[in-house]
Amino acid sequence: MNDFHPKDLQGNILRGYRRRFVRYLMLEVTDRAAARAFLSVAVEGGSTDIPAIRTEETWKVKPASSFNIGITHTGLRALGVSQKHLDSFPTEFIQGMAARAPKLGDFGDSAPDQWPAPFDTPDRVHIVASIYADAQEELDHVEAQVAPAFNIIGLRNGRGLEDGRVFFGYKDGISQPRFPAAHDPAMAKVDEPADPLGTLLLGYPTSLENLRFAVPTPAQLGLNGSFNAFRVLSQDAAGFERYLDTAAQTLLAHKDVNRLLPKGAEDKIGKDMTRAQALREVIAAQMCGRWRNGVPYALSPDTPHPDPEVSLTNFDYGRETRCPAGAHMRRVNPRGGKIVQRIANYTRRLVRRGMSYGPDFDPARPDDAERGLLGNFIGANLGAQFEAVMCDWLNLGLQSPEVTGSNDPLIGANAPETSWFDLKLADGGTIRLRNFPRFVVTRGGAYTFLPSLPAIRYLAALEG
Repeated sequence: MNDFHPKDLQGNILRGYRRRFVRYLMLEVTDRAAARAFLSVAVEGGSTDIPAIRTEETWKVKPASSFNIGITHTGLRALGVSQKHLDSFPTEFIQGMAARAPKLGDFGDSAPDQWPAPFDTPDRVHIVASIYADAQEELDHVEAQVAPAFNIIGLRNGRGLEDGRVFFGYKDGISQPRFPAAHDPAMAKVDEPADPLGTLLLGYPTSLENLRFAVPTPAQLGLNGSFNAFRVLSQDAAGFERYLDTAAQTLLAHKDVNRLLPKGAEDKIGKDMTRAQALREVIAAQMCGRWRNGVPYALSPDTPHPDPEVSLTNFDYGRETRCPAGAHMRRVNPRGGKIVQRIANYTRRLVRRGMSYGPDFDPARPDDAERGLLGNFIGANLGAQFEAVMCDWLNLGLQSPEVTGSNDPLIGANAPETSWFDLKLADGGTIRLRNFPRFVVTRGGAYTFLPSLPAIRYLAALEG
């Protein structure tokens, strides 16, 4: 039995840092000795010239920054891991994100041959290092500490938007797996079912009876590690708002529109809203499964401002739910709702960490500047969790006959010629929306292994 010790885990896995800014550095190992020497100091608390690798331990004084690393399969090779141990890692990690593109829906504009540097040469991305801080100057300071030991072949800057929202206007980061073993004050009032540590960490039981994901060898390298799908995701906020305009105008002329939004119910959606404005928000809410302020559609289908207030996390999808089966939130986390793969409920949970990149977006003055999300999707098994969600649930809809053959309306690999989404009416009927484009395009990424602190010491001590 593996033991859980916060000092052995990298931070930002079991809980988020909740900082204002992040910088991701894509690093190439060109001097193996220099890289190992850097890791040997960083893992023991750092120095004036090298940042410390932040652990899961609770800090008494908030540090100026938090530094962590994820290592690709080619990165492990570059650091000197033997072929025997390299071969012990899962196939999807060995192949890497670019090679797994068809499984993820990364084709067309999202295809790896469209990714900008450095993701156009994935074998050179050896380490994805993250720096979290509340001041931009601190990001620069830590980057300068990293630079002497590695070749920095790319960087991406992210920031938290106001009220924790994303560019599509939704409040984000509400529902995360809950791990009782991790003391996280931010999760104290979250009343979702608890998740076993094996959901996230290698070496522990999972939600599936008698199943533990295989631990790469040697144990010192594999135990207490996680896998991360780091994704640069461009969000077409302007295109999304344009589609809401078009769909609302189409619905105004639909014979069943009053079954979707009864006449006079506009003020329940927002004060002094026109009927078209209210319909826009109903469409956005049903597509996501939450109103844009985070209120679950399943608990409050008639208004984003329920009185009394409802829980943002403690809900399920019962037989009478008015949340569409194709809604984004139901696809990525069907909770205890009825799905075809009945044993899969709660087994594909992922920790999501992300910050936005790009300029601010004003829906009143839309522009087509690139903006989006720097996302991390963390779990113990990329194939059984991240890839299964992306392929089976988001882009095939295999969890329900109601949505099979359709893609996730918000982040799926859609095309106007084939896309469709069924809005759910109060009396159980539906209105089908069509002709929406792909709103999220992949702009790069990498599969990384998030090693434990003992694993980093093992890597730092390698010879040859």
